[in-house]
Amino acid sequence: MSKATQELPRTLGVLRQSSFSEARIADRSVKDELRSNLICKIQRGEALFPGILGYDDTVVPQMVNAVLSRHNFILLGLRGQAKTRLIRLLTGLLDEVVPYIEGCEIHDNPYRPICRRCRDLVAEAGNDAPIRWLHRDQRYVEKLATPDVTIADMIGDIDPIKAARRGHDISDELTVHYGLLPRANRGIFAINELPDLAGKIQVGLFNIMQEGDVQIKGYPVRLPLDLALVFTANPEDYTARGKIITPLKDRIGSEIRTHYPAELEQGISITEQEAWLSRQSPVDVRVPDYLKEVVEQLAFSAREDKRIDKRSGVSQRLPISVLENVVSNAERRALKTKEAVAVPRILDLYSALPSITGKLELEYEGELKGGDTVARELIRLSVGKIYNRYFDGANMGQIVQWFDLGGTLKLDETVDSATMVQQLGGIQGLMEKTKTLGLTANEPDAVRGAAAEFILEGLHAHRRISRTEERGFAAEEKRREGPRDEGKPEKPNFRRQYN
Repeated sequence: MSKATQELPRTLGVLRQSSFSEARIADRSVKDELRSNLICKIQRGEALFPGILGYDDTVVPQMVNAVLSRHNFILLGLRGQAKTRLIRLLTGLLDEVVPYIEGCEIHDNPYRPICRRCRDLVAEAGNDAPIRWLHRDQRYVEKLATPDVTIADMIGDIDPIKAARRGHDISDELTVHYGLLPRANRGIFAINELPDLAGKIQVGLFNIMQEGDVQIKGYPVRLPLDLALVFTANPEDYTARGKIITPLKDRIGSEIRTHYPAELEQGISITEQEAWLSRQSPVDVRVPDYLKEVVEQLAFSAREDKRIDKRSGVSQRLPISVLENVVSNAERRALKTKEAVAVPRILDLYSALPSITGKLELEYEGELKGGDTVARELIRLSVGKIYNRYFDGANMGQIVQWFDLGGTLKLDETVDSATMVQQLGGIQGLMEKTKTLGLTANEPDAVRGAAAEFILEGLHAHRRISRTEERGFAAEEKRREGPRDEGKPEKPNFRRQYN
């Protein structure tokens, strides 16, 4: 407990004489508190939900309206859309501390106790009733909805052991063991994946939301709980018949839709914020902008791909995990080759396949091809799109001609950067084109080599040169045979050959 908390009033009498007077605390509900603090934040121009990107013009204004309206609300969205993070940030709109009656399981308001034990205590002790303080972080309760959740878990149950120890009748209110909802009293109660709750639990929820009445094992207990209720759900489950009961849906004040980043730059900002890139390492890790764009484009391409289930979505965790994996592969290579600088290459994306395939829910067509093949095709598509952002309309004829005249190049995944640059430097016009990516002649070999490889991968993505693991194909043969068969899986440890 902090020093500031220790100096706060410790009895009801002292509390009444403090700034936490009855006029300020008694009738101020949690929703009033959230609304009041939100208004102050808006007036001061403070960030309402720090760390949340891409929602400034969509989700955040709707959440603000819901709080200002004192609504219980639900966030509807696919996985990886920051729904849980958003509702957890609501604690920032609560007062730093609030008083409650010491020993109360449901943190009763000292001026308006609702449980039998606290009403009796205040009646007997009066101004000497002991007071404790609850920090805002302790006023948030979260529950993941599962089909096995019971009424006892959510609301409470009769505790026969408590009755026996204290000599109470089994029907006495003092024998109740409170569930999660009552224990969240005077705070925020959040339920993730609301439709997964059994119907009878949903009935108990809307009864509390509307009337504040609870029945525990047939015994009626009047608990006018002071709660702000927030929920999350997948839109598919929320609208499906039998998943959500209509009376509960009707009592949720606002239905707010979340979404994935609308623009590539927004996605990159989110991924950079969340990915573990600032890591302690013996090598200097540098991630090129074009590689960040390719990683993010991978998620955008997957969300548009008809072979991937749109109802499950493609989580924002995919580019985060991929970028971390790509950086780790570059770090591993630099450590093995004893280089001072580690720069991820497009090649490293294929080493990050384990962080891609596990996050893609495939439709039937995708299942036929296999997750590994779909992921490889998405990588090639993404490389091609980002290549166009930098080199659309650029004359690459000199590079292509070098391969058409019989030139080949093998790039081993584990080769050091100096050797790689030496090999790439033999291709006429290639290193000159890296200037378009913002490179100078003074850049480390790792940076220059990665940029040149990106150009080659972009040409391959547009089928202007071919690439295989074992051998290359002549331009004439490639054109005669048509597009390369992507159905054959590639080896995870690569030797790139361009023709």
